Amino acid sequence: MASQQTRPARGMRDFLPDDVRRRDYVIGVIAGVYRRYGFEPLESPALENIETLTGKYGEEGNKLIFKVLRRGEHESSGETDLALRYDLTVPLARVVAEYRGKLPKFFKRYQIQPVWRADRPARGRFREFYQCDVDSIGSRSMVVETELCAAVSEVLQTLGFEDFTIQLNHRDLLTALLVGVGIDPALHATALVAVDKLDKVGVPGVTTELVERGVSERSATALLDAFENPGRLDQLVGASELGGHAAAQIAEILTLADATPARGRIKFVPRLARGLSYYTGAIMEVAVPDLAGSLGGGGRYDGLIGMFLGEEVPACGFSLGLERILVVMGERNMFPASVQQASADVLVTLFDAATVPEALRLAAELRREGVRVEVYPEPDKLGKQMKYAAAKAIPFAAVLGGDEIARGEVTIKNLLTSDQQSVPRASVSASLRKGSSA
Repeated sequence: MASQQTRPARGMRDFLPDDVRRRDYVIGVIAGVYRRYGFEPLESPALENIETLTGKYGEEGNKLIFKVLRRGEHESSGETDLALRYDLTVPLARVVAEYRGKLPKFFKRYQIQPVWRADRPARGRFREFYQCDVDSIGSRSMVVETELCAAVSEVLQTLGFEDFTIQLNHRDLLTALLVGVGIDPALHATALVAVDKLDKVGVPGVTTELVERGVSERSATALLDAFENPGRLDQLVGASELGGHAAAQIAEILTLADATPARGRIKFVPRLARGLSYYTGAIMEVAVPDLAGSLGGGGRYDGLIGMFLGEEVPACGFSLGLERILVVMGERNMFPASVQQASADVLVTLFDAATVPEALRLAAELRREGVRVEVYPEPDKLGKQMKYAAAKAIPFAAVLGGDEIARGEVTIKNLLTSDQQSVPRASVSASLRKGSSA
């Protein structure tokens, strides 16, 4: 019989125990920081109605939505009615519109769940990946952007990142620049998609793409020059009321950030575009040296919820990419040793069939006292059981043979030092704690 293909689908991954422990550690840090900032947890379904997602992400994003065929008698039609969520922001907008009357005036939520994109897999880029979102709904104040940047800064610093920068720009400032260099408003959205690729393809590549998208070569050159020429940038922005308002908001965020953990971390980067079409104000992105792409990003999207609710609701959010963070932390050996701890504190061995019930009772007693216990599943030679425990980095083994049971004792072996001692059964957990701290 031919063997089945055992690899996961391209862009998808299996997570073995060590992988899950690292992920749990990072997620725990992120959620812990967000809770300290007053954000509440939220979850939404993996599947959304297709109309919920389409038309929200711009031309590039719409191509990457994983669509789901109709089922049952409609399967042969080739039509779609559902889709796997592309991000956590649009589902949040739907949730706020659905439950607006039940939510507080200022709704602050964090959400850590997988999303799916029909993208081409690459290093650090997958078709299924987790996003760690934090969003604030209901206020136009720049305190919102500042607090989001502060929370993200605290997360990254807690994880051990010291060389990151939060790049900051504003969609209205970009609009002022596009108008200032003579780009037709009808081409603004497509132009920003090209500008968003500056870090990937460079100035020549973006110039070519802008021209291909209908922007004149003169306007394309003037726009890209402005990104590198502060004097020209100020001239173009200052000539526009919209640009001046955006510059003032950027300045306010930078000033307020000095009172937070984001102090010295935020940098104004006028070429930052972020390709998603729903952004309406400040936009942010986390940059780390020598990393292709960012660790996360976000921005203000005051119009998105209105697509569902029929009225504009202020909103701003930030999303950290769990997968990118894990890749970088792994490459830099940033995980604490405790994250790679053994699956159990002690292996309870099985001496023979007659001792199995008493071994299980010992395991239950230790677990009630907070000890992590693995029971070897079948009686075997003690040498094999010790070898098994050592291979799993379990530091101790507990032997409960007939003699130990008769004496009311347990033999504890330290698998790191090979020392062993018999201790009263009631003292086993204390002995393990003492041994692990020695």
